[in-house]
Order: sequence, then structure tokens, then C-alpha cells
Amino acid sequence: MRETAGESRPFPFGDWLWRRAGECAGVTLEHMSRVAIISKPQKEELRQLLPDLVLWLTAHGHEPLLDPVSANYVMEGKVHPRQDLSSLNPDLVIVLGGDGTLLAAARVFARSGVPILSVNLGALGFLTEVRLTDIYTHLEAWGKGACCIESRAMLHSELWRDGKLNCEHEALNDVVVAKGAIARMGHFAVEVDSQLAATFRADGVIVATPTGSTAYSLAAGGPVMVPRVDVMLVTPICPHQLTLRPMVLPGGSRILVRIEGIPDQTFLTVDGQEAIQLRVGDELHCRKSDHSVKLLRLGENGFFDVLRSKLKWGEK
Repeated sequence: MRETAGESRPFPFGDWLWRRAGECAGVTLEHMSRVAIISKPQKEELRQLLPDLVLWLTAHGHEPLLDPVSANYVMEGKVHPRQDLSSLNPDLVIVLGGDGTLLAAARVFARSGVPILSVNLGALGFLTEVRLTDIYTHLEAWGKGACCIESRAMLHSELWRDGKLNCEHEALNDVVVAKGAIARMGHFAVEVDSQLAATFRADGVIVATPTGSTAYSLAAGGPVMVPRVDVMLVTPICPHQLTLRPMVLPGGSRILVRIEGIPDQTFLTVDGQEAIQLRVGDELHCRKSDHSVKLLRLGENGFFDVLRSKLKWGEK
């Protein structure tokens, strides 16, 4: 039976083997570095991968910290709610899944600055570039201090309602105002640094980071941005104006999206995963976040290599 947090060591083969593996690695349990593991649900690859990964980490002097999904694939051990993993101060986060799993993990660890090793178990894997077969090569390089850390800017958003702060979020890709199933368009106003930029009718509005430029914004006609540039994007979704185009703004801009008229079912989504129903008069305030996501790489990120291999960029 699985034990709750605080009652056992997070290792599937017993406390003695946990300690022995650490001794073989030349460290005591108290001095082991911590590695958090976040996994995508219902991935068959995890049945073999996770027990092997936990054993490998322990044998190399690392203490695995498992989220509930990861813990399902190990016989027993301490389970930590995903939202609590950051408070345990891990030295590394391993994400096993697709881009959606990475986006969720990025928000959990946004304030901690812990590097994330993202391993692709999904379909596209635009952000999760590391192949499953290369996971131990990357972990060995990390242990030797031979990896690069790629910093990705995040977006801070605040939803204001009736003059009061309703909620705030950090996003790696984007925040989106969009209608649900109803075919009616919304009416929006966008201000940049307190200056009115545009008022328009559309299905919605996307405010994106450079990382998010290859996500929903790209599908809505927005430009591709190299992740290291200091900009933000505002992309209308199906605007009812031929003259309206996506805007590329300086990274220090303050962006306000005011909801002036919408169908009943219109939502604010954060990285496509959190949804808040909106009302007429709501204001969405966006700026570059004070935090960033640190991605672990073996070498410099070949952004255009990823564009060609994942999105077939420039192919005839």
C-alpha cells in the first residue's frame, strides 16, 4: 500500500536499499540532491521507465520526489501533490510527457528558478525536445555540470473585475480570451502603455510570449519569434476587420485587453489549461513576468532545427 507524505522514503524497494544506494554513490541520505518527477497520465512508456529512472537516480545520489501520476508506476513511496513540489526545493525537475505537461510544470516552478529537463512522450513535443532514449545522457551531463540552461520568458496576467483583482497567473505560452461554442463575436479594446491601440470585433485575443508564438498565436496568423527576443505578441482571433494584424510589442510593454461585449460563454485560458469565465467590463492586464522558465539542454537550442523537424518549416 502506498504511504502518505512524511511516512516513508520516496523509493520503491525499501528504506535499506534507499540508504545503500546512496552509500554506493558516496553520499549520505541527508546530502542527496533532490529531483522532482512530473509525468503525463496514461503513458504506457512510464511502466518501465519510472521504476528504472527512480533506481538510477538513487544509485547516483539523487532523491526522487514523485507527483501522484509518477507514483502510480512505482510500487510504493512518498507522494507529493504537484503544487507542493516547488516548496521541497528540488535541484532539478524531470518532466515526462508532452508540451502540455511541461507548461503545467513551468507554472508550478515559475518562482523557484529550478531547471527543467523535459522528455518528450507526447505527439508534437515542440518544447519537450529531449528524446526518451537520451534521458540518461542528459542526466549524466547535468550531474557533471556540463549542460546549458536556456531561459524562457514568462507572461504575468491579472484579471480585474469591478475595480478589484480577481485572479493572476504566470504563463509560458500565452493567455487567451476566446468564446465558447456560440458563434457570436466579442468586442474588445486593446491598450498598450495606457494608449489605445485598437478596438475591434473578433472571436478573441491572444497575448503571447516568444515561446508562445509557435502555439495558438501561430495558428491564428501570428509571426514566429525566436525565443530569446524581448517582445510580446497580441494576436486577434478571426477579427472582423481586414486592416487588423498581429502586433509585436517591446518586452517591457503593459498590455490591457478590455472586454466590451461578449457572448455568455467566453473564457480566459492560461496556457490552454486553466479557464475563467469572463464578464463584460473585465480587464486583462499583461506584462512580462518577473520569473522565467529554465530549460536544461545538452547544447545550444537549435530553434530552426526544431521548426523544420516539428512544424515542417519551409518545406515544399
